[in-house]
Amino acid sequence: MLADTPLSQFLTETPIPYEADEVTRLIIDSHASAAFAPIAHLTVGGLRDWLMAADGAAIRAVSRGLTPEMVAAVSKLMRNQDLIAVAAKVQVVTAFRTTIGLPGRLSTRLQPNHPADDARGIATAVFDGLLHGVGDAVIGVNPASDSIAAAANLLTMLDDLRQGYEVPTQSCVLTHVTNTIALIERGAPVDLVFQSVAGSETANRGFGIDLAVLREAHQAGLSLGRGTVGQNVMYFETGQGAALSANAHHGVDQQTMEARSYGVARVFDPLLVNTVVGFIGPEYLYDGKQIIRAGLEDHFCGKLLGLPMGCDVCYTNHAEADQDDMDSLMTLLTVAGCNFLICVPGGDDVMLSYQSLSYHDALYLRATLGRRAAPEFEEWLDRMGMLEPDGGVRALTDPTSPLERRMALESAR
Repeated sequence: MLADTPLSQFLTETPIPYEADEVTRLIIDSHASAAFAPIAHLTVGGLRDWLMAADGAAIRAVSRGLTPEMVAAVSKLMRNQDLIAVAAKVQVVTAFRTTIGLPGRLSTRLQPNHPADDARGIATAVFDGLLHGVGDAVIGVNPASDSIAAAANLLTMLDDLRQGYEVPTQSCVLTHVTNTIALIERGAPVDLVFQSVAGSETANRGFGIDLAVLREAHQAGLSLGRGTVGQNVMYFETGQGAALSANAHHGVDQQTMEARSYGVARVFDPLLVNTVVGFIGPEYLYDGKQIIRAGLEDHFCGKLLGLPMGCDVCYTNHAEADQDDMDSLMTLLTVAGCNFLICVPGGDDVMLSYQSLSYHDALYLRATLGRRAAPEFEEWLDRMGMLEPDGGVRALTDPTSPLERRMALESAR
């Protein structure tokens, strides 16, 4: 029945009523009928066949004509290899101080969280990540508190570190968007504006946001003009089950709700979007098999909608999953052309208490699958003596290397 459903039906029958939900209104009102025209005659099953045969340029051309509900529907007709094959054809390139999403590249978010927001502890984790060639997507800290003053201190420390070592990347303290607006007003060195988003107005209200707040934050970020190679200033995180856990899903399945959150994100031309795929826990994704499937679905749906998709390949300790499952998912996502992955010290986030990828995982993926860092970051790695002749990244163990010497001096100081 799903395969035989016409795509046009999704434009007239919405899972959450137009009158009751601003996300539905955004999806319908921003739909590009001209981009939809080449596939308007297709069913969901026909779209699957078309996607398997089309090249990346053709898929990108119809992207604004696809709604989140359409891409969620077609993903349900696809096996894992289909999700990988189609997503791998689609490149979404964004830029701020680094250019992310180019073919043959895999970027990483360096996530140096600390349970007490200790600046020295965070700086140590940042240095550790840089020594492994991690951090070209963003150096992004989840703060332990909502303190605006603490966030300002962390932003200043990260910006000083970035400038001191001339690292071509961007930093972000992943505080609430209204806090970031306040930080911008106070003159803090904000690069990216972060917010978690969901697929319904009710769920977003539970996050303390609406579309108007996101628009205000987007304009505030753009007003700073801090990017050097681009001005994509927004960073969004999502995750299957977010709306369901808030009882804000309106009876709609969690994957369709996840795709609707991408409908929110793409309006703001973000630098980064990632699904935190296994963070909510086994109440929503029971085991490793479901987490792997959800990660591939999320990446596929985001790429079809024109988003620079990344993933936090992760699980909670009470899920029926382990690091072997994460090894499989991170490898599959890299083959599928994922823009970036998140890495934490030792693969264990000591502040959020969940398991993710380590800095060494990024080295494995780049070496085994031939993926390279963002070009601007790669040039910096070369200056720091960390670039192999074939473009691969090596972890620094030589105390005479330029970066090791500078870090030693900084530590002594």
